[in-house]
Amino acid sequence: MQIHQIRNATIIITYAGKKFLIDPWLGPKDYMPGFEGAYHSEVRQPRIDLPISIQEIVNVDAVILTHFHPDHWDKFAADALDKSIPFFVQSQSDMDIIKSFGFNNITILSEAGTAFGNITLYKTECQHGKREVIKPVCEALGMPYDAMGVVFQSNNEKTLYVAGDTIWYDAIEKIIDKYTPQIIVVNACGARVLKDNERLIMDLDDLKAISAYVPASTIVASHLDTVSHLTVTREEIKALSLKNVVIPENNEILTF
Repeated sequence: MQIHQIRNATIIITYAGKKFLIDPWLGPKDYMPGFEGAYHSEVRQPRIDLPISIQEIVNVDAVILTHFHPDHWDKFAADALDKSIPFFVQSQSDMDIIKSFGFNNITILSEAGTAFGNITLYKTECQHGKREVIKPVCEALGMPYDAMGVVFQSNNEKTLYVAGDTIWYDAIEKIIDKYTPQIIVVNACGARVLKDNERLIMDLDDLKAISAYVPASTIVASHLDTVSHLTVTREEIKALSLKNVVIPENNEILTF
């Protein structure tokens, strides 16, 4: 298994001989404004450029979109990807959106498991910030609230859990208990909205909580140093000195 950190939540996972592109956000530095109603809305994003070419990034076997937000999917990805590539999404709504870009080989992942070759992919739930606070904010901006995580299983690999855009809450504990993943990718820049100072994804306290809950698993911190509304940096995570947390740099490849 390899996890290639590209930028933000965009990673390439090589698993049981297949390459999966997760959440391709491929636009150039500063091409879009910050998010209205969030921290640092005056800061344009992505804050940094891609570390490798788009052509290299899209040379994969399948795509997984955890949710349709503009820091996880953009027109640059839509233009660069082959329209017949296997494409996995969380819902009928997201399928309809991806179809509108011309893609024609789309599958909705199931919580009961979806086979892809000798790999089984399991959809898992997320809480993209506290639902009662963040869902109205998303709806006011014309964005869906829901996101998913994905568990990868194969006889030839360790179990991998890509937690997606979520905070730490009881459902994440239950997912970990059910699948006992040895590798967990978490989105951890503590992105926040101004309303109630609410976090959208994991922050330093969440990282400490998941690290303590699964001390024998390796936790990979992703979704860092890129969006306008971040409140946690790589350096701050490194300063925690959590023994089971790995913080890859952009274009770094982790091998397990």
